[in-house]
Order: sequence, then C-alpha cells, then structure tokens
Amino acid sequence: MTVQPLWRRALAEFLGTALLVTVVVGSGIAAQRLSADRGLQLLENSIATALGLGVLILLLAPVSGAHFNPVVSLADAILNRSRGGASTSDLAVYLPAQALGGIAGAILANAMFATPTTIATTDRATPATFLAEVVATAGLVLLIMGLARTRQNAPVVATAVGAYIGAAYWFTSSTSFANPAVTVGRIFSDTFAGIAPSSAPPFLAAQLLGSAIAIALTAVLFPRAGSPSRGETAR
Repeated sequence: MTVQPLWRRALAEFLGTALLVTVVVGSGIAAQRLSADRGLQLLENSIATALGLGVLILLLAPVSGAHFNPVVSLADAILNRSRGGASTSDLAVYLPAQALGGIAGAILANAMFATPTTIATTDRATPATFLAEVVATAGLVLLIMGLARTRQNAPVVATAVGAYIGAAYWFTSSTSFANPAVTVGRIFSDTFAGIAPSSAPPFLAAQLLGSAIAIALTAVLFPRAGSPSRGETAR
C-alpha cells in the first residue's frame, strides 16, 4: 500500500467538496426553477445530492479517502491515528481545502445558473434545527467510521453514505447539512440551498457536537480499527 502525496490528497478534498456543494446548490436552484411545490423541490434536491455524493466518493476515495467534510477528517484523526488516519499536518491542509472547496462550489453553481453570488438570507437556526444537525452529523460520522472499521469497500461506503444523506434530507428538520464546509459554502448562495451567516454558527456548533457523540459511539461499538483511510491505494 502507498499513501498519496499530501498535495494530491488536498486537491482531491478541495475538488470533492467543491463538486459536492455544486451538486447541492445547483440542484437546489434547478429544483426551485422547475417546480413550484416545496416538497417536490426538496425531493429533487435530495436525490441529486445523494447520487452526486456517492459518485464523488467512488471517484476520489482512492486518492484522499473522500472525506469532503471537516468533522469526518477530525474523527478520522482521533479514531484512526495509529492506523493511518489523518495526521495533524493532514488536518492543517485538509480543513482549509474543504472550506475553500465549499465556497468555490457555491460560486460555481451560481455561475452555471447565471445567479449572482450574494450572501444568503435564509434563516435556519432554531432549537429544532440545532437538534436535527446534532442527529444528522452524529449519524453520518458514525456511519463512515463504522464502515471504515469494518473494512467495507468503496462501493459499499459510497452507496451507504449517499443513501443516508438522501434520507436525512427528509427525517431532519435542518435537511441535514451535517458538514461545516458545506455549511460555509451555502452562505454564498442566496437560493433554495442557502443559509444566512447568522444561522451558520449554531449549525457549526451542532455539527461539532454531533461529531463528538459519533466518535464516542464508534469507540464503543467498533473498538477495533480497520484499514487506513488516508488515500491509500494498492501498489
């Protein structure tokens, strides 16, 4: 097994996060333009996001592990450090790459639909959505870490994670952002998928709390670490 160079893994994280946010925001804009019914808009947005996320995981998992999410990278660093998980130097590069990718993805989606890049005005923060983000993030991180520790292959992970996010759009009142980089990116699109800057800090806090819960649950439920996740490929 060989670990990909850090610059290549960082590029994969930037690209993957950017394209994920492009899918989220772009499909939200398309849904808003094509359908008048809010429920149908959410259905269209969730299907596109679930499918797009699965594709991106399959494509980029061999390079970087396909985190596309700061809390996943943090969980990987904490739980899998002795088994090839993200190191401190990895985090120092991964986290900015993911955040910048999220912003770039929103700008790209805006441009493709000839929509101005302006700061979002949709207020989403309530006690209910805070709880929803804790649940959504805890479930996502537990799923990813549990699959990693049971040595599931990339197609299984891609299908499971895509399915979870698609479902969480509907069973959480927040529509399951579950990702700080995606949350930051969505600030830069005043569209169906946008989030006002004032709502972002509660979402980010909930995501960090959910990740902490998932880390604790992973340590209890899956005490034996599986295969390394830092973009290793077979020689």
